[in-house]
Amino acid sequence: MDADFDAAVLGQALPPGVETALAEAGARRADPVAAMAALMRAQALAPDHPAVLIAFYRHHFYGHRHALARDIARRALVIGARALGLAPVWREVPKQPLAGARHDAPTRFYLFALKGYAYLSLRLGDAVEARDALALLRVLDPQDCVGAALLEAVRRRSLGQDDSLEDGAYVQATGAAAWARLPVAA
Repeated sequence: MDADFDAAVLGQALPPGVETALAEAGARRADPVAAMAALMRAQALAPDHPAVLIAFYRHHFYGHRHALARDIARRALVIGARALGLAPVWREVPKQPLAGARHDAPTRFYLFALKGYAYLSLRLGDAVEARDALALLRVLDPQDCVGAALLEAVRRRSLGQDDSLEDGAYVQATGAAAWARLPVAA
């Protein structure tokens, strides 16, 4: 694993000018055009930096531009896969748990990017993509360190596949127990 990528995931090791552009984008978030201009400057300086991808993702996500946010999640998956030595296409990632899901920054970046991709696929009505991404998350993160089991429960309920919950009943929402409560994705 590249120590520079570890720092980048944590928002460190920003090339000169990128931090300023990202700060400007955040400060101007009420003006989407000005915020986008600042993000474009940051991207020109550091196109594959995780902090830039995260900023773009948030800009599109909170602006309710879900298709654009999902495109950024795809890019983040490729960048994260490269850092982890995984296949660049998430569907080709080996179906085995990833070490470091709890504390390793690059692994968490990849898992959260996949979770974001699954969520946006669900929001965009792309049920197969959402199901398959969540099924992979279940394998990669069996302890549910990134909380994807809750999203899978929501997906299943939206399809009428989970009628096991009684109103008001407490259910483990995250963690390995949450995955164990859910049948394998159908």
